[in-house]
Amino acid sequence: MNAFENFNLTTPLYNAVTEMGFSHATPIQVETYSLIRSGRDVVGIAQTGTGKTLAYLLPLLREIKFSKELNPRILIVVPTRELVIQIADYIKELTKYMNVRTLGIYGGVNINTQKKAAIQGMDILVATPGRLFDLAVTRIIQLKSVSKLIIDEVDVMLDLGFRPQIQQIFEMLPERRQNIMFSATMTDEVHELIDTIFVTPARVSIAVSGTPLENIEQSCFEVPNFYTKANFLRFLLLHKHIFKKVLVFVGNKASADRLFETFEETSLAHEICVIHANKSQNYRIRSLEDFERGRFRVLIATDVMARGLDLDRISHVINFDTPHFPENYMHRIGRTGRATEHGKAILFFTEKEKPWKEAIEALMQMEIPEFELPEEVEVESRLTPEERPETGETK
Repeated sequence: MNAFENFNLTTPLYNAVTEMGFSHATPIQVETYSLIRSGRDVVGIAQTGTGKTLAYLLPLLREIKFSKELNPRILIVVPTRELVIQIADYIKELTKYMNVRTLGIYGGVNINTQKKAAIQGMDILVATPGRLFDLAVTRIIQLKSVSKLIIDEVDVMLDLGFRPQIQQIFEMLPERRQNIMFSATMTDEVHELIDTIFVTPARVSIAVSGTPLENIEQSCFEVPNFYTKANFLRFLLLHKHIFKKVLVFVGNKASADRLFETFEETSLAHEICVIHANKSQNYRIRSLEDFERGRFRVLIATDVMARGLDLDRISHVINFDTPHFPENYMHRIGRTGRATEHGKAILFFTEKEKPWKEAIEALMQMEIPEFELPEEVEVESRLTPEERPETGETK
């Protein structure tokens, strides 16, 4: 059943899907399509790059009927503004031959503009929790007609501290509704949320095989410290004909900024941008657009900021540090080698990070080929504050 022509889609929806270049469903789409159409609560565990957005949109759009109702009937809650924009645009593409109104709302922009748009009415609402709560509590948007609730990237949402807003939104929704949740990882917090709002959900888990490892050429290098890693990254990026569109992952905001600063006085400065949660919304959106259009060749990103992004034609994913959770490595490298494309993933690890690298290899059930650091790369002796040994002195 993995061809979309077997999904019994409506003609307008099938035509839009075909025009978007999709012909065959991914495993998560095959597994969830009938379940979601049946009206059951569904929990999907799948990482970015497996086609999970289409997995919930197709069955919902297959069932949606024309209505003059002003209040949303389908509510999609996501953690970041970038995801709102991306999913709302995706829905508009899918519904271009249908009479469906979609609205995306998020914080960081003028709320009055969004109020005016909301008053016009909508069928599908895509929103971040904070702005949704602001508009719902003032009754600009009323949630009494919501029959389908989708929470996407729920693990990221909980990481960002949105649990209170999510709980408040639940209290405004009708009790009779279908709940659909997608998460890349299953954590204690995610489990707790499922127990709170779901009624005997069907669970669908697409393991790391959702990103075909055979499409990704992996390699790793032991590098002694942060500044040597920065030198090595610069060495690689100078090979512009090879490193054409590069996503560099770092573990936190401080490392992202520090790495970005090391490039500021180099010839590569104008080719690199950085996104993390402390950057303004406009800066992040502009940086992503410029990266997609090719104005920037390199994007430095933290895990949380990049997990929901749908970026095309990434030639290389560089893990500047080794993630503490092996699943995060899978999320990262899943950005390259998508579908039938081939990509490359490179991991930098220090002596301290070696156990995390081994945990990644255990999860994948394979060793990452290791190579020697090229002689041309200068090994730095200076350390970051986090790398300096503790003196152990007491006062």
